[in-house]
Amino acid sequence: MVAHTRTPEDLLTIKKIRPFLVTAAGLSDKSLAYLNEEDQTLAVLRALHWTLRGERILIFNAKIPTVDKNVDLCLFDGNLDDFNDIVRRNNKAIMFGELKGGIDPAGADEHWKTGNSALNRIRTKFTEVGFPKIKTSFIAAAIERTMAEEIFSQLQDKTLTNAANLTKDDQLAEFCNWLLDL
Repeated sequence: MVAHTRTPEDLLTIKKIRPFLVTAAGLSDKSLAYLNEEDQTLAVLRALHWTLRGERILIFNAKIPTVDKNVDLCLFDGNLDDFNDIVRRNNKAIMFGELKGGIDPAGADEHWKTGNSALNRIRTKFTEVGFPKIKTSFIAAAIERTMAEEIFSQLQDKTLTNAANLTKDDQLAEFCNWLLDL
């Protein structure tokens, strides 16, 4: 069915596979009740858009020129017209986050080290270009005690803006509410 496609956008034109694309993008059946077709399409193409406290675009796994690296979660103040070039507009950046989905407790500390290093790089680079108050977050499926203490310490001193354990529904819901309120 997809052999003739050339771009990811081509996949969206094939109605029979659209439900699979939506599921692969991480959208649950429950979330579909709140997302129109355009929002679902953006989610499949690595982004979500909403209007609550202004217009927001959440982009997943985007290369951010200021840090010259890919960042897992990127929240911007903008609308759908801004989508194609918003990653180059530092004044539109609100929050950047690291997402670690590995569930093996033995590798959790290593995930934290690489995620924390990436978040430090983001804070440093955005401070250098005049945006020292950029928000940062860390979300992981496995958080062990020693890293939890470090995360908590960074939350207390405001180095890290928010954090959540993906396996704790209350923490995940709280994180999503925080994200929507930004």
